[in-house]
Amino acid sequence: MRYTTGAVALGAALVLGTLATTAQAAAPAQPSRSGGLYAPTELVLTVGQGESRATTTVQRAVTLSCTPVATGSHPDSKTACTQLRAVAGDFNAVADAPSQRLCTKEWAPVTVTVDGVWQGKRVSYTHTFANSCMMTGSSSVFDF
Repeated sequence: MRYTTGAVALGAALVLGTLATTAQAAAPAQPSRSGGLYAPTELVLTVGQGESRATTTVQRAVTLSCTPVATGSHPDSKTACTQLRAVAGDFNAVADAPSQRLCTKEWAPVTVTVDGVWQGKRVSYTHTFANSCMMTGSSSVFDF
């Protein structure tokens, strides 16, 4: 009888050990967040009809990540990141760039916002353009 009890205990230990190993192997690996070589750049850009951030309802939103490569839901993330790098992430320089197209002087205000992190620094930016033509004519960053 003693031998049977020992065999049952050994069998139970083997089964439990196998289950524990299987459970650990089946658990999804958590991504490790290392500092890496690049400072993080993750942005959310929005656009809406209106004169201020407080009164504008968001009509469209895109994501933009510029490090280590340009990605996100922005339709031209590579060009947008290139333009932002050229001005060291200065969104005023992007917004104030001369328009590359002829636009009417119609007043139909469009407000864009940018929130997130640019090269490790928190950013929150708002700019109101006179109309959507003025917004998309200045750069690819706000052309979404």
